[in-house]
Amino acid sequence: MNITIIFFLGLFFAMIGVIPPGLLNMTAAKISLKEGHIRGMVFSAGVCVIVLIQTYLASIFARYLSMHPEVIGVLRSVALVIFILITIYFLFVAKSTPKQQIDPKIKSKHSRFFQGIFLSIINVFPIPYQAYMTITLASFGWMTFEKSSIMAYVIGAATGTFVTLYMYIFFFDKVKGKTFTSQKNMNRIIGGITGVISIVTLINIIQDL
Repeated sequence: MNITIIFFLGLFFAMIGVIPPGLLNMTAAKISLKEGHIRGMVFSAGVCVIVLIQTYLASIFARYLSMHPEVIGVLRSVALVIFILITIYFLFVAKSTPKQQIDPKIKSKHSRFFQGIFLSIINVFPIPYQAYMTITLASFGWMTFEKSSIMAYVIGAATGTFVTLYMYIFFFDKVKGKTFTSQKNMNRIIGGITGVISIVTLINIIQDL
């Protein structure tokens, strides 16, 4: 498939993974509010450096798994359960009030960059998430595990992560002013997306039976 399309697939699925309010995007927003947009973007750049590495490792892992279909079957079943639980959480359990985050105290731009690297390293979610997504895309024939395809997806994932953090940085004030409504709608959107992914995963499992 065209590497441009693969790039945008990586961008799209990375954005979905980063949209839920969490440590990385909320920290980027707080740094921007307290110290300016530039420092928030420097922090985001540090995050994206690690996302590049994590997504590449996930793609290599997915390529290995693609040669062992019996393992993929087990992982799909596990992924189905996980996505169903995530869907239930965001649609029925998630609260509308975001968790309190610890205020950052590091001041220099370099420190913000390395803070982004550190927090992204301890956030290991992108590895299993991207491994599953690349396997799913490959199963549909939307990407291959050739070097050019993997690199297009990896760069797209890093770009998608930065775009989402960028959105948090510049629009956090508006979201904060409508905390209940914005958070509630966001939970529904995330729940809807993971619900669709759950259905697609279930269809894949049934087709392989």
